[in-house]
Amino acid sequence: MARITSIEALRAHYGEARERSRRKVLPALDLHCRRLIALSPLVMLGSFGADGRADVTPRGDAPGFIAVENPATLLIPDRPGNNRLDTLTNLIANPAIGLLFLVPGIDETLRVNGRAEIHDDADLRARFEVDGRQPATVLRVTVQEAYLHCAKAFMRSHAWDPAHFVSRDSLPSMGEMLRDQLNLATAETQVEMLRRYRETLY
Repeated sequence: MARITSIEALRAHYGEARERSRRKVLPALDLHCRRLIALSPLVMLGSFGADGRADVTPRGDAPGFIAVENPATLLIPDRPGNNRLDTLTNLIANPAIGLLFLVPGIDETLRVNGRAEIHDDADLRARFEVDGRQPATVLRVTVQEAYLHCAKAFMRSHAWDPAHFVSRDSLPSMGEMLRDQLNLATAETQVEMLRRYRETLY
């Protein structure tokens, strides 16, 4: 097995990108990008810590939960999670951010790269209030690149095809897996966990 350590060696295996692929990168969000974001209930958010470690985390809510303030700016509410704050800690050290927008049933995705700031302005948080609860903070993302990503990965994976969905009982519950990993005495059941999640979604 030979390790590839140069761009030249890498290109020798893959060849050059098609002209369309090179040209498709936009400096801001056009009509099609904004429409896809409005339909998206789920985005994958990538960040890097001060130590260079990469992290990817999902963010989800009702379709269009991420606001397009203008073609160069996105606003992302930070809903309750586990308070590890991996992403937010990373962004304080390194504001670079990568976003992958998903729309269930649509195989194409949207990639957005930029820089993020964490804001706790009262008026900004109020814009994202749900059921009387506001996010603790809001990410303001300055868009540097935006481009559509082809459908091949989702076509190969059949990700949106119900015939390929995996039954939840194919895995132990989250509580059971954490019990085993952390050597806990008891395990939260799937029913208990889902009830707790529903009570703290916002």
